[in-house]
Amino acid sequence: MASQKIQMNEGERTRCEVWTRVMGYFRPVSFFNTGKKSEHYSRKHFQECVCANNDFTQKFGN
Repeated sequence: MASQKIQMNEGERTRCEVWTRVMGYFRPVSFFNTGKKSEHYSRKHFQECVCANNDFTQKFGN
């Protein structure tokens, strides 16, 4: 199947609110001050390896 580029009109777009956990509770990033926004966007995001998680739970589980 060939990839197709989808075009959207401005009227079809909606704002997406990004939330993150800060100091034990969740807050929308749009409420952050300038410094905290900069810190948030410079974070490195990662995905945990399922294989490593399974090894850990087998080793340290009940």
